[in-house]
Amino acid sequence: MRTPLKLSAAAAATLLALTTLTACGGGSSGADAKDGSIKIMVGGLDKVIYLPARLTQQLGYFKDEGLDVTLLTEPAGVQATTSLVSGDVQGVVGFYDHTLDLQAKGKQVESVVQLAHAPGEVEVVSRKAAGDLTSPKDFKGKKLGVTGLGSSTDFLTKYLAVKNGVPTNSFTPVAVGAGQTFLSALQQGSIQGGMTTDPTVAQIVNKNLGKVLIDMRTPEGSRQALGGPYPSSSLYMNTDWVNSHKETVQKLTNALVRTLKWMSTHTPEQIAAKMPADYAQGGKQLYAQAIKDTLPMFTKDGVMPADGPATVERVLKSFNPNLKNATVDLKKTYTTEFAKKAH
Repeated sequence: MRTPLKLSAAAAATLLALTTLTACGGGSSGADAKDGSIKIMVGGLDKVIYLPARLTQQLGYFKDEGLDVTLLTEPAGVQATTSLVSGDVQGVVGFYDHTLDLQAKGKQVESVVQLAHAPGEVEVVSRKAAGDLTSPKDFKGKKLGVTGLGSSTDFLTKYLAVKNGVPTNSFTPVAVGAGQTFLSALQQGSIQGGMTTDPTVAQIVNKNLGKVLIDMRTPEGSRQALGGPYPSSSLYMNTDWVNSHKETVQKLTNALVRTLKWMSTHTPEQIAAKMPADYAQGGKQLYAQAIKDTLPMFTKDGVMPADGPATVERVLKSFNPNLKNATVDLKKTYTTEFAKKAH
């Protein structure tokens, strides 16, 4: 079921503001599961980095666990997080790094299934700007696309800048979403480069709109760019809700881990064939290639890599004023309890 959740601009701004308040009220357990019905917000349902969510539904694994899961979609992870904080949904499939950011703002959220141990993100540069944008050292003065301000693409872009001696206030992040909106911004020159994922990356390269500058779709690429494994795509939920709905969380985890194992034993073409036809906007062959390029980012067991959280903390603290001097209890940002039982 692909049901977009739309918020008015005013409502979205109000909800987003909640995430900036320390220890604010926001419904940590306001959204309750009834009769096995769960709402999960995904930071872009058709993005390959979040593919396990829709694939689990397509394979019928949620139903096998007796769950009725509705997958909703928002174009950026920061908007998905807003839906969780406001109590509209029980969980988010988005980047793990938001759990650290939220803890610093007084919200206790944890990853219960770690879908990926690399970002799956790619920094691309437009064909026109390729001559003077050859590395993050050239970010100064550029307009760089991100899915949304405060999103994980925004976080990672800022880290790459700081790591390469470029102040975060010397370039302009532009919220351009993903897919067609990102492609148009690149083509029209409103951005010179940007951070995006497959299948958008595959279409950029295929249409010769630009090229890959930094590839973080593999653990190796993550280590090279970020200095270690960077756990990204995950199912994260409010800790209070997890503790009071352990049976439901275990069922969700069982289904998602079963999908991760299925993915590890099937070809990109077989995976693509299970997905909705409209996800392959660049054609079936290109979509399968996008899945192939991104597959290395996924875990096979849903368990958080032991040294992953420390990498994420180091990356975020390098540029994020909310986290720079904050004490983050990493053990409270994730749990391996459910994934280990799922085996």
